[in-house]
Amino acid sequence: MATSDPRNTAANARALEGKVALVTGAAGGIGKACAEALAAAGAAVHLVDQRSAASVATEINGDSHVVDLSDSEAIAELPREIDILVNNAGLQHVAPIHEFPADRFSLIHKVMVLAPFLLMQQCLPHMYSQRWGRLVHISSVHGLRASPYKSAYVSAKHALEGLSKTAALEGAEFGVTSNCINPGYVRTPLVEDQITNQARAHQISEDEVTERVLLSRTGIKRLIEPSEVAESVLWLSGDQCASMTGSSLSLDGGWTAH
Repeated sequence: MATSDPRNTAANARALEGKVALVTGAAGGIGKACAEALAAAGAAVHLVDQRSAASVATEINGDSHVVDLSDSEAIAELPREIDILVNNAGLQHVAPIHEFPADRFSLIHKVMVLAPFLLMQQCLPHMYSQRWGRLVHISSVHGLRASPYKSAYVSAKHALEGLSKTAALEGAEFGVTSNCINPGYVRTPLVEDQITNQARAHQISEDEVTERVLLSRTGIKRLIEPSEVAESVLWLSGDQCASMTGSSLSLDGGWTAH
């Protein structure tokens, strides 16, 4: 199914002119799509990833920062005068709780909870001073629902939801909004790796994994495209969403309708 490309949406053209955005996990997948959409709307974009996003940055005239988001000292070196912060970076590990490596659990929480917190700490003084700001967190349907064997990811996304709501209440008087976007399974390398691994583990085809495992709880039986998430980020970043804060925007094909 074709989806509209935010780079070609006339209504978005230059709507964010003069704004500065920072997107984590921007070298590919959802983060790359968000960086492209924000740049097309006129924002200057900082692309942050543990691997170089230089090629994407060159395409959109942005700036690439290679940063390990589990390293608080490295985070402290990132730009602070940010108008739109998109917390997107994430990682996954699948194992039952009694076998889950504690160091992996800690790493996932550092990247997906502590890093967003530290970035918000750094960006909020600027947002507060100009009385405008947008915090957009790429959460997940797993921020609202749980699945077995994903204790670190599920608990991290639930924590991000709470962090977003707290930021929404604290930032309200300063014109700063904070919202989560909650996609189901998006067509990203992270999800494609899960499909490959589960197909191997269950000895079934990758198509069967997608339909019978990943999309078993959704009404719309297809993977979500990164551009769909990016359009939601673009919408939440605009002035039309000045009163939308502390919300969780489900983009899950009907998963949470159950």
